[in-house]
Amino acid sequence: MNLTFIVDDYALIWNLLFRANFEEKIYKLKQKIWATYKNEYNSLLNDKKLFLNDYKNFIPNNDTIYNILLDNDDYHVLKKQADKYRIELMRIWDKNKKITNSFIKDVIRINPDNYNVFVVNKEFNIIEVSNNNIIIGCELNSQCNNHILADLNKSIIDSCMKKYDGENEIFKNTILELAFDNEYMTRLEEKSFYSKGKNTSLKKWLYPYWLMYLGVEKDDFLSYMMRDGLAFEVSKYAYEKELSRMNIEEFIDFCIRNKRYIVRVKNQIEVL
Repeated sequence: MNLTFIVDDYALIWNLLFRANFEEKIYKLKQKIWATYKNEYNSLLNDKKLFLNDYKNFIPNNDTIYNILLDNDDYHVLKKQADKYRIELMRIWDKNKKITNSFIKDVIRINPDNYNVFVVNKEFNIIEVSNNNIIIGCELNSQCNNHILADLNKSIIDSCMKKYDGENEIFKNTILELAFDNEYMTRLEEKSFYSKGKNTSLKKWLYPYWLMYLGVEKDDFLSYMMRDGLAFEVSKYAYEKELSRMNIEEFIDFCIRNKRYIVRVKNQIEVL
């Protein structure tokens, strides 16, 4: 999987226009534009879909508002910030690309396509995946920048999978947390990250099956429990060899089919 990081004026301006604004000067400019160009403003709402369908050949039907912002000094300050953020993301991705692709191949076992990543300002707090395009703008964790990779890759894999309902969605989200917030981060940081995340009872119940999915031998369960701080009674679990041959979606389906055995306390699935 390859990611191409892009700062594009149309993508950045659309997000400035249609998402809640963090920059007061841009917010006031938006209000002024809205007061004068309501029809033109509304006509841009669908541009995001058109742009993502073919960003290289995208030409807006009405470029009045785009041109206003392109001529605005405050917009160019924000674009410079986005350019700097893009470089930060590229550095983090390039540094960890090998281990990331290895993890997706060996653990997730799904082959995602390549993606265009449209970088907007961090303050939007967004990772949005649509087909082969991603819009990203999230604050970096000063203590561990790799968290952005966990969130990004989790969003990509989630977008590749079928949708689930109700309790089944809870299973999917918990397993993706085990995959990316815990195991992926453990591999990136070379120390256990299994205490991170929501730490629900469901996560603890799934953990033995997750180890089987990873291909951990039963004799090694104790060392993993000690590493991750998640204990269970090994003797109460039959070892399911076939789990290590499944991909992540097949594993989720297995857990959903067998949830009455996995959930050890009746009516105790916790909402994420």
